[in-house]
Amino acid sequence: MATRPRFDGQPYVDAYGEGGFRLAGQRFEGSVLITPRGLFPWPLRSIEEASVASFAPVLDASSEFDFLIVGSGGETAFLPAAVRRYLESNTIFPDVMATGPACRTYNLMLSENRRVAAALIAVA
Repeated sequence: MATRPRFDGQPYVDAYGEGGFRLAGQRFEGSVLITPRGLFPWPLRSIEEASVASFAPVLDASSEFDFLIVGSGGETAFLPAAVRRYLESNTIFPDVMATGPACRTYNLMLSENRRVAAALIAVA
């Protein structure tokens, strides 16, 4: 398991692009999951690769957030139907949008002290 960086609370997304993210001043390559329990590498290159197993850290923290923002990459795309059904059966109702708007929405919700998690596909 990859070492997770430690932050005071959840980090804001400072920047995205070039295949990764900058969170709390640190650069992370690839896609990421951000939950109240931590930041996790997410080995997806496209939303079509999402599986129930890939959302395990989100499910583990599901009692600690009310909103799940999903960044689907450069354009809005749908989660695979089986993944959406599974999340919804666990009372997680993902809001899917392109990664740029997802980062902005996540940051806004975090600034409003809302209980939010994010699953963000990296974009070039």
